[in-house]
Amino acid sequence: MKNHSDGSRFLVKTLSLVQNGRSILTDVNLNVQPGEIVCLLGPSGSGKSSLLRCLNRLTEPPPNTIFYNDQDIHTLDVLTLRRRVGMVFQKPALFPGTVTENIQFGPTLQEKTASSAEIEELLALADLPAEYANRSVTQLSGGEAQRVSLARALANRPDTLLLDEPTSALDPASQRHIEQAILRLRDTLGLTVLWVTHNVAEAKVVADRIYLLLNGRIADEGTPDHVFRPGSEHLAATFAAGELENS
Repeated sequence: MKNHSDGSRFLVKTLSLVQNGRSILTDVNLNVQPGEIVCLLGPSGSGKSSLLRCLNRLTEPPPNTIFYNDQDIHTLDVLTLRRRVGMVFQKPALFPGTVTENIQFGPTLQEKTASSAEIEELLALADLPAEYANRSVTQLSGGEAQRVSLARALANRPDTLLLDEPTSALDPASQRHIEQAILRLRDTLGLTVLWVTHNVAEAKVVADRIYLLLNGRIADEGTPDHVFRPGSEHLAATFAAGELENS
């Protein structure tokens, strides 16, 4: 796993998305640099998860709106894109069986097998001890299951991780495990991370930059230190104070 990534760059240009006659995203512009952690903040229903899903074509965006390392993602094979741009969801959706069997899922699709040493390394990257390898997923806590989901995503050797509120259902200790694991992955492997969260305190800990979505539009952008500074009049600070909702 070591040194497999030089990071990746995402550029979103005037992305608009309409589903079932309803506008979900409008003229969204986003620039994520290699090795950067960007948090997407905003009220429920503001379009954060929809934007995230567009980035690896779980939702199909219009052509010429999303570029991965300067390539329109529509020109990339979708399975190759999803291996390079891994995703961890709010609720861990593990398959029945052992932790190792779950982590082997991605390599198996490529007719590969992760060795015991690689499984151990993937578990360590996800902040889990090696002895979890043969544990049944039914024996895992919520936080442990989420970290196995992270290890499973890492088994595909991605350049980018998309995180859709991965800590929202976790207790504070489990939340810290995930935060620390992601920061370590960025620092050691150079992964690029886009992280959807409602948790402003979490964004302050992990984000290099934040984007605030409101009613499907980018309403604010900046570093946490800047937008949340004392006396800030940024909309992100208004959101942090609990005084911002979708109209």
